[in-house]
Parts: sequence; C-alpha cells; structure tokens
Amino acid sequence: MITADFFKRIETQYQNKLPFVVYRKPNTDTVLGMLQYDDELHYTTHFTEKGFVFSPFDAIEKSVLIPSDASEVIETESHFSISEDLKSTSESIRESEKTHHINLVEKSIEAIKNDAFKKVVVSRCESVNTDNANPLTIFKRLVKNYPSAFAYCWYHPKVGLWLGATPETLMKIEGSNFSIMALAGTQAYKNTKEVVWQDKEKQEQQFVTDFIVANLKPWVNAINVSEVETAKAGNLLHLKTMINARLKPDVALNKLIESMHPTPAVCGLPKAETKAFILENENYNREFYTGFLGELNFTTVKKPRSGRRNIENRAYAIPQNSTQLYVNLRCMQLKDNQALIYVGGGVTETSNAEKEWQETVFKTQTIKKVLS
Repeated sequence: MITADFFKRIETQYQNKLPFVVYRKPNTDTVLGMLQYDDELHYTTHFTEKGFVFSPFDAIEKSVLIPSDASEVIETESHFSISEDLKSTSESIRESEKTHHINLVEKSIEAIKNDAFKKVVVSRCESVNTDNANPLTIFKRLVKNYPSAFAYCWYHPKVGLWLGATPETLMKIEGSNFSIMALAGTQAYKNTKEVVWQDKEKQEQQFVTDFIVANLKPWVNAINVSEVETAKAGNLLHLKTMINARLKPDVALNKLIESMHPTPAVCGLPKAETKAFILENENYNREFYTGFLGELNFTTVKKPRSGRRNIENRAYAIPQNSTQLYVNLRCMQLKDNQALIYVGGGVTETSNAEKEWQETVFKTQTIKKVLS
C-alpha cells in the first residue's frame, strides 16, 4: 500500500475511536497495521487465538487481543520522510520524584542485604507535556531513529494509547524453534561498543540468563546459550545473551509465558518476592510497562532452500505458527496532553542509588527525543 494511504487509514481509524496497532519489527523495512472492525475489548487467557496481543506487567489474564479474524491487516514500507527536525528535550524533573526513586533504590539495596531477594527492578513514571502531539508522527520518528528496535503505536479506546521502541525480545516461536533474549545492564553509548562492564552489570545479566535457562527446562528438549555481547539500543548499551531451544510437543503457550514473564530483567529474582516488593513500594501502576506485546499465532510459510533441486518442492511450502513477543520497554502512554514515560533499572547489592537514578534519566532520552 502507498505510504500516504497507509497512514491515512490509520489516522481515520484513530479519529473514529477504533482499535488498531501499527508496528515495525527490528531491522526490517515493512510497517504493518491491524485495524479492528469494531471497538469491542477482547482478551486472551490461553493464548491460543490469532492476533496482536498486549499484556500488562502484573496480570497476563488481562492480556488485550486485537483478533486477526476481527481486523484488517495492511502494510507499507518504512521509507517515509519526516519533515520535523529532532531536538533534545529539556523537561524539569521535580525534586520529589528524584528523592522518591533514590529512596526506593536504597530500600531495595537494604532488602537485598537482608536476603529478601537477589535483584529487583524498580521504576518510575515521568510526565512530559505534549501539546496535542500526533501519535503517528511520533511513531514515524521511533521507526526512523531506532531501526533495531520493535517500534509500535497501539490504541484501544477502552484502554489507552501507547507507543514505544523496545530493544528486548521476550520470545520468538517458529514451529518448534524457540528463542529468547536475556538483556540487562546499562550504560550510555559514547560512539563505541568497546566498553568495560562492571561486576554489577555482569551479575545482573547473569541473573536473567540463569533464570531463563532454569525455567525453560520443563518445556524444551535442548538449550543453546550464546556468548554475552554488547548490544546498542538507541543511546544506550546493554549486555545481551541469546538462548535458543526446541520446544517439546504440545507445549501450552500460556504456561510457557507464565514461566518466563516477568523475567528478572524487568522484575527481579526470585520472581514472586520481587514482584510483591514492586507492587507495594512503587508509587504508581506500571500498567503495560514491562508487560509484553506482539504477534500471536500468526501463520508463516517455511519455504525449502532455493536451488535447482528444490524447484518442485517450493509448491509444498510448510505453513507453521509464529509468535513474536517483545518486552514493553522504552515506552510511553499518551494521556490528557501528556506523555507518561516509563523507565527503570535493575538493583543489586552493589548498586549506587545516585547512579541508578541517572540511568533512568538516560533512558528517558529515547522517548523525549521523538517528542520534541
């Protein structure tokens, strides 16, 4: 579809207050849209349906679904132009917000030293005036500025309007092939990926990897863990490990997701104790921040390798289910002429509260950059 027509369709859907999602997968040139025919609010609990799922941090039974059979799917290319120049945004942060977050980090460190848990991820919500910013313009900026991220704009009139450019994959399933990303540790990108990582960041990332491997074992036949590498996400660097496996037959997707989500990268370790700590001590509701979103049970076609010998086999390409879910990081909610920006960071015993605060400030720049 012509790009101008594509975004006109999305804009009309938004003006008519009908649900939609528009998104671009990492390192691809295709922008996809799903336009729901009515404003009914659909949920999935067993994750057997086909569609686009959006799940909150705290309760996957409240996962919102834009069903494929109740929506139109459209697509275009991401080679669109944006006339607006991006400028850095300087928004004052109330001292009380900084004080609360530092106190929360210090309380987290104290709990870790008292053996309540090993690591916890604490977060905050910062508001920025938007002056009726157009969400589709913001989405285009996210696509252009963060090509290696999953960029999206999601809307339901009964839920809200969310946008983001997340660097983290929760899981990908292609038939029986399964992969998941362990992403943790953060430092500012300064024109090179050749950096030194401190023990705190290394430990934080290892917690995530160990958790994933341990919780995957009941569901898979084989696990392969990659070497740790430094990955760039916008203006930040992270430590990343890829974990691949083969799913056992007849694995229930909802049970697999429950075992993985939320990972220590967005919650903590152990999961139950840190989740309770977060819900009790953060002074706001995360909603869909650190939840997950993406394609659920889409049908893809696995084609034989190209070559003269495979010409006849191409007629027998094999359809298979594909699920691609991403952790909802580097995101915001547009509400009442404000952008609510959600950021957080992992806390371990060796964390420094002031540095943890500064890390959240770095992370807000991903979103603030596309708001200006």
